[in-house]
Amino acid sequence: MNVRWYNAVWRWHFYAGLFCIPFVIWLSCTGAIYLWRPQIEAWLDRPYDNLPGAGTVASPDAQVAAAQRAVPGSQLNKYQLPESPTQAVQILVRKKGVDTRVYLDPRSLAVLNATEEEKRPFRMIFHLHGELLAGAFGSYLVEIAACWTIVMLITGLYLWWPRGLRGMGGVLYPRVFRGGRTFWRDIHATAGFWVSLFALGLILTGLPWAKGWGTYLNEIRQLTGTSRGAVDWSIGGKMPADMAMGEHAGHMGTMGPSVMHPGELERVIAAVHPLDLAAPVMISPPKRESGAWSVASEAADRPLRSNLKVDGTTGRLIERTDFAERHWIDRVIGYGVAVHEGALFGIANQILGTLTALFLIALSVSGAVMWWKRRPTGVLGAPPPLEQPRFGAALILTIIALAIYMPIFGLTLIAVWAMEMAILKRIDRLSRWLGLAQVDRIAA
Repeated sequence: MNVRWYNAVWRWHFYAGLFCIPFVIWLSCTGAIYLWRPQIEAWLDRPYDNLPGAGTVASPDAQVAAAQRAVPGSQLNKYQLPESPTQAVQILVRKKGVDTRVYLDPRSLAVLNATEEEKRPFRMIFHLHGELLAGAFGSYLVEIAACWTIVMLITGLYLWWPRGLRGMGGVLYPRVFRGGRTFWRDIHATAGFWVSLFALGLILTGLPWAKGWGTYLNEIRQLTGTSRGAVDWSIGGKMPADMAMGEHAGHMGTMGPSVMHPGELERVIAAVHPLDLAAPVMISPPKRESGAWSVASEAADRPLRSNLKVDGTTGRLIERTDFAERHWIDRVIGYGVAVHEGALFGIANQILGTLTALFLIALSVSGAVMWWKRRPTGVLGAPPPLEQPRFGAALILTIIALAIYMPIFGLTLIAVWAMEMAILKRIDRLSRWLGLAQVDRIAA
């Protein structure tokens, strides 16, 4: 074994882990909750799913008018098709850029509940998970942590690789009865081995939502001419204005007033019902006179999604785009997003995602305990620096490839290196505390 290489990788792993551990625990906890969104939301919405079925259903126009009365001065944004005759109608109305979801009894038009869309539990969890409730800054911070978590996982696999193997204990399973540092080392090593592949998948499928990487992909697609149609995932918590769905460009804040004429919504619903689109199905009015209505399946399993344009005057289907017709880049990301959200292959996907989150928490906690147990008094406790190994072509190419694929990684790597050279190493006390001062030299 090349001791200098091992030491250098260990130091990268240590610093990346120390930065990433709080984020990994936070993202694992919030992500595990989000995975079970369908079941939890169904439980939360149970008061609105079994209404009395007696009586005549009011017209869609009357339903919208009742929702607008619940939020005076609002306009229709989206009408969600009920999935059963006894389910409440859910209508999103907008006032001054704020969406409110109104639950209505479709027969009596009684308002059962009205809540701002961004204050619903899983919208809050979405923002906590992807942005730390800090907007674009939080999204960048999460993206930086994600990039360096990849570094942590790759370097961790290098450190895990068995050398002088004497059994599978501590390699594939923990030696739980050893106790002390061996126990925590085994938990850390074996959890890291089993979770690495799945964790890398989760990180990579989550990048399209990130402010930096999502915008980067958007720009690459524009430059290469591969941008066809609208994306259906948010970037940094918002839909990109130039690629938002159909006529709803910039619906997160710059949407113009809707144009709705009597009877049109009913005709659109009648045209959509026989198509059996995957729920939830959202119907949005035109944003200009004589424009088409937009209909979108917003199924969590994104390969089931479809987008339609319907003429409100005649009920004629103008255009339909199914998932299979989207650009291959969008399809790949769609599959990845569905896996990330636990929706692609049902409850097995949710369980797999939850187990990945739990293993990541175990990996993080065991790493933190190991660091705390071995940390000398008065210093950070980084592995002691030895003479740096030479950078080979393979390593340089790997770093360049990662920096091209994840520009945030490249930028932060340069920033950390520059800060270390210009400031941290020049302050002796700080350099010693961080473990940057070289304390030993060995031959290659």
